[in-house]
Amino acid sequence: MTRLKVLLVDDHLLFRKGLASLLSYRDDFQIVGEASDGLEAIKKAQETEPDIILMDVHMPHCDGLQAVRAIRPKLPRTSIIMLTADEQDETLFEAIKSGARGYLLKKLDPDNFYDMLSRVAAGDAALSMPMMAKILAEFQRPGAPVPEGPQRDELTARELEVLVQVTTGATNKEIADTLGITENTVKKHLQSILDKLHMQNRIQAAVYAVQEGLLPESQTGQPPDG
Repeated sequence: MTRLKVLLVDDHLLFRKGLASLLSYRDDFQIVGEASDGLEAIKKAQETEPDIILMDVHMPHCDGLQAVRAIRPKLPRTSIIMLTADEQDETLFEAIKSGARGYLLKKLDPDNFYDMLSRVAAGDAALSMPMMAKILAEFQRPGAPVPEGPQRDELTARELEVLVQVTTGATNKEIADTLGITENTVKKHLQSILDKLHMQNRIQAAVYAVQEGLLPESQTGQPPDG
């Protein structure tokens, strides 16, 4: 079994050690480093090249959002998941725009936490359905900024089908089952979609789908399911 390398970033030592303890029970994750602020996180990320970074939002010297912006260009394949004790919409939107792959509340129970990490390991996003609904609602409002990117006719018909499924919050496996294709094919379509749209993650792609009017009318304005 390939173990995913994880970097823990939080200025609260007790919480950070608690995360390390939780992950120690899993054979599929390996803690490769810890950091107490964003500056240290940037340095440790470059040294360890982790698969996943669990990053606190609010930290001294350099906060989580600043660290994400610095790390993403250097380590584009690393999945960064933001951790926070609150649900401030502004921070949520900034994290996703900065390239975070997920956004989790610290009050999450261990089983859900493990589930979210497993989703990231499978190429999915670590985001609760209420948070996904908030993001899509924010970018559906009048005057919301439209992401830069090529016209949607550059996406194939199958890629558009996959993109619409992404907006529901479906996992790669669920998309594969719905469309009658393999999970590996879904991953290839998703990578092609991100490359063509010049976007960093599936959440940003879902926002694009909403803003470009790709959702069926019955789905527009509705919270994602599943």
